[in-house]
Amino acid sequence: MTHRKLQPGKLVIASHNAGKVREIRTLLAPFGIEPVSAGELGLPEPEETGTTFAENALLKAHASAQGSGLPALADDSGLCVAVLGGAPGVYTADWAEKQPFEGGPGRDWYMAMGKVEGKLAELGPDTDRSAYFICTLALAWPDGHEELFEGRVQGSLTWPPRGTLGFGYDPVFVPTDRTQTFAELDPAEKHAMSHRADAFRKLVEAVF
Repeated sequence: MTHRKLQPGKLVIASHNAGKVREIRTLLAPFGIEPVSAGELGLPEPEETGTTFAENALLKAHASAQGSGLPALADDSGLCVAVLGGAPGVYTADWAEKQPFEGGPGRDWYMAMGKVEGKLAELGPDTDRSAYFICTLALAWPDGHEELFEGRVQGSLTWPPRGTLGFGYDPVFVPTDRTQTFAELDPAEKHAMSHRADAFRKLVEAVF
């Protein structure tokens, strides 16, 4: 199948997550792309009503492409835990949302990691702790054309959280064949092997 090529110039990153925008900016730097975030353009965040990563990524990419008149890139990513039937999955960020009684609104990733750990603890000390991060990238143009790319990285969950680098569930995720969590690894090393890097490799081969 032939992919539409992305020309140098402005590209909207359909995200209001500073950590994610920073990571994507680094990955795009070599290609003459000027990333501008949806937040910087004042574009609203669409409701993520999809039940799959692809649906949510496409929702965000099309909303930003329509709102800006520029090509837009969105990422929907999450942590999937095998014994929890793939949860939190599409609802990865929702698990971090603080309720009013927890001092919300806002996100508390330590709380989210604790929820996952609590569910694993209920299953006993010998439970399977394997998990993977998945990243689905959607590229959309103002005329409605779209491209999708998926990446993943396998690993297992550890407790307590370790490391201060990274964001989200990084402090409890140990990639396969490593002893350090994503939050302990040098960012350059994490970028080289992450689910986002895997999806980006596929995107770069296809559209640049």
